[in-house]
Amino acid sequence: MTHILLTGSSRGIGAAIATALDVPGLRVVGHGTTSGIAADFADPAAPARLWEQALDALDGRIDVLVNNAGVFEATPLELPHDEWVAGWERTMRIDLTASAELCRLAVRHWQARGSGGRIVNVASRAAYRGDSPAHWHYAAAKAGMVAMTKTIARGYAAEGILAFAICPGFTMTGMAEDYVASRGGDKLLADIPLGRVAMPDEVATAARFLALEAPASMTGAVLDINGASYVR
Repeated sequence: MTHILLTGSSRGIGAAIATALDVPGLRVVGHGTTSGIAADFADPAAPARLWEQALDALDGRIDVLVNNAGVFEATPLELPHDEWVAGWERTMRIDLTASAELCRLAVRHWQARGSGGRIVNVASRAAYRGDSPAHWHYAAAKAGMVAMTKTIARGYAAEGILAFAICPGFTMTGMAEDYVASRGGDKLLADIPLGRVAMPDEVATAARFLALEAPASMTGAVLDINGASYVR
């Protein structure tokens, strides 16, 4: 039985990942406002509290951590300085620092057990391509998540601790639909050679593969799911 903690499982990509992992042989504890354990990552105490609650729910053992929770909130450059900084810090706290805390707790857990484990971090195309002028913080947080994933992979592979990242482009969630509309709809889609945004279940398929099946030699890999709108 594989025990999994999945953050941001209430909707969108997270809900699709939860569905993909709803199979025999897996026990998944979700985190979100409407599913699993509630935890507001804007609260600095929330990640550690979530980890302990998930451990309790999973009989003291977590084998896979999937960091999917995040926010995508505009912080225009024209805001008053203090408001802009507050928006930056909120996004960093939720999108990067909370995932870093959970990664640390996971690595320490596996080291104490003397066994391996897997981390799957859901980042974004913005980590490589950047984002809109109102989303410096989002792009920076996701780039940090990718760098963190690679660092974990390099640092702990010898202990059987594997780390992977996924970088979706626009994905058909409520958050993305509003953004696509605000950026011109068809004009924005014209920048995607595939001709459409990704579907949540496509991202979930990659997450499930990395969480359960990817060979160990793939550790440190970053998978792009963006319809060839950004290729590396």
